[in-house]
Amino acid sequence: MPVTSLLVSTARNPSTLSFRNTASDNYLSLKLDVTSPADIESAFSETLQKFKRVDVVVNNAGYGLSGPFEELEDKHIRTQMEVNFFGLMAVTKKAMEVMREQKPSGGLIQQVTSIAGQRGVANFSIYCASKWAVEGFTESVAHEVKPEWNIKFQLVEPGGFRTDWSGRSMVFAEQRHPAYDHLDAKKKAEGRHHTQVGDPIKGAKAMYDLAVMEDPPLRIVIGSDAYQAVMSKIETYSENYKKYEKISNSTDVDE
Repeated sequence: MPVTSLLVSTARNPSTLSFRNTASDNYLSLKLDVTSPADIESAFSETLQKFKRVDVVVNNAGYGLSGPFEELEDKHIRTQMEVNFFGLMAVTKKAMEVMREQKPSGGLIQQVTSIAGQRGVANFSIYCASKWAVEGFTESVAHEVKPEWNIKFQLVEPGGFRTDWSGRSMVFAEQRHPAYDHLDAKKKAEGRHHTQVGDPIKGAKAMYDLAVMEDPPLRIVIGSDAYQAVMSKIETYSENYKKYEKISNSTDVDE
């Protein structure tokens, strides 16, 4: 018999969601604000009630904040971390509990991070910080689970895709700082909007293929720009650490 795909989509306003080839027997649309513990509990409860188990959780909730660090307001900085990191962490915690306790146990938690989780980018200091936090958190948790639980983790690091992320979804500093007249985050975002190399449909297909792999990688970039960026970062890292190898190896206790 063919395997039927079941889908649960979530959003703060689920009425905005619609997908082709879905019906009441294979699709559920739910309200989920990842900063709300009640929403998280309800989303998993309703999913289990309808479909009995959870095989894949995709953490894709995001908040885009752009501007030089000294221009950013505390309220925006905290929202960035609440959504991108603490919200993701809360969903991950519930997903792990469900996947560990269901029979048979197991599942995949797919964290959508960013190439910004591998390198720092001007105007995105707090966004990068949130993604680096997700990277370190997820890699660490992956070492904590027992093999028999069969819970796997995956960090998907997209490059630029032609979505609305750098358009109306982006939040900018409310007031400019005179010292940063050499940086214009809003102008740069507007110039980049819908000129990115990534095709969202192809990106979604890649993420699906990664999610159904028997032995999925912990970390992978998607997008040719992300691939080039991460390979350049690896080369820079290698050169830097080799350059200062003597200092690095000079601090051990003398036996």
